[in-house]
Amino acid sequence: MDTMQDEATDLLDTADAFFHACESGEGWEASKPYCHPDASFSAQAAPLRDIDTVEAYTGWMQAQYKAMPDIEYEITSLAVDEERGTVSVCAVLRGTHTGAGGPVPPTGQRVESEYAYRMDFRDGAIDHVTKIWNAPHAMKQLGWG
Repeated sequence: MDTMQDEATDLLDTADAFFHACESGEGWEASKPYCHPDASFSAQAAPLRDIDTVEAYTGWMQAQYKAMPDIEYEITSLAVDEERGTVSVCAVLRGTHTGAGGPVPPTGQRVESEYAYRMDFRDGAIDHVTKIWNAPHAMKQLGWG
């Protein structure tokens, strides 16, 4: 394997490990080995408007497990763009609002929400995560608005 393939494999492995730690609700402690300490976060989704660090986002994701204890996710695509130093992950999250948490009492409603992450890398670690997500659609499915 040549150096470019090694670097691409390293980026994919890091992104995959981060994604599983974050999406499993393990929080920042499990996610931070894959990120720069000051890694930034952005999303054009109202529920995430005040979140601007990966650390804060992993905490938000961890909190979702209180509202939806049965969360499961499925990766549908994982790809590296070596030239730009980015990895993209597409996934589907499923869960039922049965737990305490969320903007309203448990609705018993289920969500199936497609989303994507673009992870920017610097020196082999995640420097920025962008989440692309149709939040209004997910919130409607859950009965949250």
